[in-house]
Order: sequence, then C-alpha cells, then structure tokens
Amino acid sequence: MEEFLQYLVRTIGSLGYPGIFILMAMESTVIPLPSELIMPPAGYLASKNEMNIFLVIASGTLGSLAGAYINYSVSYYLGRPFFLKYGRFFLLGEKKLRKIEDFFSRHGEVSVFTGRLLPVARHLISIPAGLAGMAHLKFSLYTVLGAGIWVSVLTYIGYLIGENEELIKTYSSRAGAGAIILAFIVILMYVILKKPKSADRNL
Repeated sequence: MEEFLQYLVRTIGSLGYPGIFILMAMESTVIPLPSELIMPPAGYLASKNEMNIFLVIASGTLGSLAGAYINYSVSYYLGRPFFLKYGRFFLLGEKKLRKIEDFFSRHGEVSVFTGRLLPVARHLISIPAGLAGMAHLKFSLYTVLGAGIWVSVLTYIGYLIGENEELIKTYSSRAGAGAIILAFIVILMYVILKKPKSADRNL
C-alpha cells in the first residue's frame, strides 16, 4: 500500500494543478474515483513546497464544480427520461435515482451543499438539482461551498500527515464522520428556519 501511495504522490506531482482539476471533475461525476486518493497526496506535496496549498484547494474545488456541472447540465437539459433509459450504464438505476430525488425533495436546495459532504451523495446530488431546475448561480454557489470544505479538509490531512497510509485512512474517516454531522446540522437548521416562513404563508 505504501508503494501505491508513493505512486499517487508521483502521479499528482507530475499532473500538477490541471491534473487535480481533471481528477476531481471526474470524481464529481458518476465515475467512482475517491477524492481521498487525490487531495491528500496533493496536500503532502504542498507540505514539501512542491505545490501551493491554495492553488491545490482551488484546483480541487473548481474541478468538483466542473464535474458537478456536467451532471447538473445533463439533468437540466435532458431530464429524467435520459437517466431512466441510460442510467444503468452509469450504475444509476431507477431505485437509486428515486432515492437521491427523495433526498433533494426532503431537504431542499441546501442539500446541494450538504450532499457534497456525504459519501455517495456527493457524486449524485447534482442530478436531482438539475432535474428540479435549480437556478444555475445558486447551484454553483452551494456546490463550491460544500466542495471547498471537503477539498480543504482532505488537503490539510495530507499536508499534516504526509504519506502515512494508516493515518490518512484514520483521519479521512474522521473527517467523513465530521462532515456527515455538519451536513445534518445544516439540514436541521435549514428546516427550523424554513418552518416559520411556511407557516406565515398559510395564514
């Protein structure tokens, strides 16, 4: 495993910032490429002054936005019939599509932000946003905020820990758990703040 991590570090180093952008764009589509394999090695290189940590985070965040926008655009312009017909080719069956649509409908547009912090959801949350016709600017803002937090955390883990595979696993898991807690706190606050407005409209 140590050799694999060294390979990742060399690969990220050779690809540079455009490589981080492209890989994170792929990660934000339906391609199963974990961000935990991309950002910590880049953070490690930043700790050695071989990359700039701010450019690493910016590249990862903008790459996430680009990949999310691909899913969003396909959903926005081609609609649900496209995924019902071709979703199986992307490991997105009707049942999974219904689940993410339910998640979006239950938690509203803020789920684009919180979804970026949740495993599995971060790859797919752009789809129901596009299907619902969410405004482009609001979608981009929520995506950048959520992706920026996640990318920053993973980069910082690599910056502090380096190539220690066990520690990367441990702290990535803790970061994931923390992100899930944060996501549910945001959802809860959103629901609480939204209720009075809904009640006022009913009066």
